[in-house]
Amino acid sequence: MESESAGAQPARESLLVLTTCSVSEADGLAALLVERRLAACVNAVNGITSTYRWQDAVERDQETLLLIKTTRTRYPEVEAAIREHSSYDLPEVLAVPVAGGLPGYLDWLAASVRGAGSPE
Repeated sequence: MESESAGAQPARESLLVLTTCSVSEADGLAALLVERRLAACVNAVNGITSTYRWQDAVERDQETLLLIKTTRTRYPEVEAAIREHSSYDLPEVLAVPVAGGLPGYLDWLAASVRGAGSPE
């Protein structure tokens, strides 16, 4: 049970942020988030097709889905970075709380986004 309680705090603070972007923007955005310590890890899922309604028309585009592992504390900066570096008028940004996970991984995630001067 000790390992569960050790991972409880990091799980409550961990977030999975989802965003879609153009294929050409994905690598740059992922690198920026990790380099700035805003994300511990970013997975790029290439080759997705998004179908959506935009300005009263149904659109269909090839995109890349980014799975961004971060913390609640860093979320505002993650959102700002996505908004600043996205070519989309309205980028998708969804933050999903992490209910649980391997305690060691969650500790690593929290430590990875804790930069110099970070409040975490």
